[in-house]
Amino acid sequence: MPTRPTGGPLGLLGAVGDRVRRGPAMRPDLGDPVEGWGHVPSESLTVRTDDGVDLHVEIDAPRTASRGRRHLAGRTPTVVMAHGFALTMQSWVLQRRALLDEGLRVVTYDQRGHGRSSTPDLSTCTVARLGLDLAAVIEATCPTGPVVLIGHSMGGMSVMSFAGQHPDVVRDRVLAVALVSTSPGGHEVTEFGLGPLVGRVVGSLGPGVLTRLSRHAGPIGVLRKMGKGVQDLAVARWAFDSPVSPALVDLVAEMIFETSFDVMAAFLPDIDGLDLVPSLQALTGVELLVINGAGDLITPASHSEDIVRHVPGAEHVVVEDAGHILMLEHPDLVTEQLLALIQRARRAVAEGVPVSSKPRVRRTVQDISKKRRAGRARREAAS
Repeated sequence: MPTRPTGGPLGLLGAVGDRVRRGPAMRPDLGDPVEGWGHVPSESLTVRTDDGVDLHVEIDAPRTASRGRRHLAGRTPTVVMAHGFALTMQSWVLQRRALLDEGLRVVTYDQRGHGRSSTPDLSTCTVARLGLDLAAVIEATCPTGPVVLIGHSMGGMSVMSFAGQHPDVVRDRVLAVALVSTSPGGHEVTEFGLGPLVGRVVGSLGPGVLTRLSRHAGPIGVLRKMGKGVQDLAVARWAFDSPVSPALVDLVAEMIFETSFDVMAAFLPDIDGLDLVPSLQALTGVELLVINGAGDLITPASHSEDIVRHVPGAEHVVVEDAGHILMLEHPDLVTEQLLALIQRARRAVAEGVPVSSKPRVRRTVQDISKKRRAGRARREAAS
């Protein structure tokens, strides 16, 4: 018989508290971006899906462009970025700025039920539906020309789902793909770093479970009731694997705790039973970067290895001292990897080199720039 959690709600609360206490420290000396966490896009629009959900979409156009799509056709790709579970497009803010500075056109959007997008019928909270949503965003914002697709966590699942649904578009238009801290399924991906016992209580009881648990002692419900201090510690534990600033923890906590319980609960069973391995076949021949944190509690390196195993020529980068929300914890390193991916893809096209003929590459890297930023911040504070 399966083991049951002991102590009822108090047992769950104890498990949460134990994991939270092991989290990384928050350090104010790790300076936040001078521009803050906000971003003003070149254009905002609403894309309505065929099932009536309004997706909030933003476009960042290079300063040399005129709102537009024309100068990019056939040359510079449009980069489309999909965010993860219980986050919003704001999780990509630092990469948006950097890619824009490189002259790339960037499209970001809030997935259904997240951020400023509308709440869907809960029965449509599936990864297959997210793939269709991504197709609608692409059609509305970059119907022609090369595309680079970047997805984090559930956003990576959206990209893989889209690839399986539209292999012809991938073959004809997708220049490169980056899958960040994600999984093709076949693992327990809804444990929240709590281990299988507590994680299954959250992830396998079906839509509405988080709402019910919130009235008792489910992990997320408990955290919402225990106040900001405990919430911050929990977010730091589950999102990161190295010290981060309090402002960054606040940013992530705001995204997570403003996501509807019902939407979160509706997605979890579908994610838990996911199998996107057949969709990976569509990525053969596309320049692919798979990147994850060595300390990711949600989708550890084994999940990324499953993706790489099925896509010839994929590059796998593991970041030391990094958790699940990699692009905010180590933004410079992630941006560097994304830009290198696009450069490799454009070079391969120019030279006519088949991507699938390349050997698989696996590298482990560290973010030296983060330590430098911390040291600089300390010196500035002292002066």
